[in-house]
Amino acid sequence: MSASSTFNATDGDAYEVQMGRWSRRLAEPFLDFAGPAGAGHVLDLGCGTGSLALALAAREPGCRISGVDFSAAYVEHARTRTADPRLHFQVGDACSIPFPAGSFDGVLSLLMLHFVPRAPDAVAEMRRVARPGAVVAAAVWDARGGFVAQRVFLDTAAAIDPRADTLRAQNCIRPMTRPGELGAAWRAAGFAEIRETALTIRMDYAGFDDFWSPYMGGQGPAAAFVSGLDPTAQGQLRDAVRRAYIDGEPDGPRSYAATAWAVRGVAPA
Repeated sequence: MSASSTFNATDGDAYEVQMGRWSRRLAEPFLDFAGPAGAGHVLDLGCGTGSLALALAAREPGCRISGVDFSAAYVEHARTRTADPRLHFQVGDACSIPFPAGSFDGVLSLLMLHFVPRAPDAVAEMRRVARPGAVVAAAVWDARGGFVAQRVFLDTAAAIDPRADTLRAQNCIRPMTRPGELGAAWRAAGFAEIRETALTIRMDYAGFDDFWSPYMGGQGPAAAFVSGLDPTAQGQLRDAVRRAYIDGEPDGPRSYAATAWAVRGVAPA
């Protein structure tokens, strides 16, 4: 794990089940908010398995996209998803972006900044590599108040295991996840024309097994917690979370709202 991230990121296929399917869905309203990229060179910082970069490439045939992520496994997965020569993925640190100052006509970050302990340093780096006039935008989950599926898991786990109470607290106070934090970070970094909004998607699950399987994949803090439990404790947690998921009806499809805070600004001259 990188010192610049608190996210356990070792398996691209598992991440696709855990979050990639939802980042693809969130990418569309996020790109609507960030605005068109045109024919410029855009950085996707914290590109993960490539969901945002691929969505942007489909919208903007004239742009070039560089994706940077701290996880070599995720970068390799992203590379397997496209042969488009406009897209390039590489390993890098959000707090020390491996590009010269003023390299990009746009800088985007989707669902990454809240896993960076030194998030203001990452925001400063986003400004550094942006050309004057470039749009710099980011989105992170509203972890405490808007991420229903995750709260189903965390609240249930915390009720039966004191160790999970610590996990829940860590999740709720991650940087940039509370109201106004992204906007404050953009103002502190000196961006102009700052706008803030909330973006909401639905997380749709086919049944409880679909809901639970991401927690068995080892990706991210919650899945790492589950993998560290002994078989008895893991089974007890699964049964409790299943009861929360079932919630008065037979097992089957469920749909949960998921809200992300988003911010955009313009790099000053």
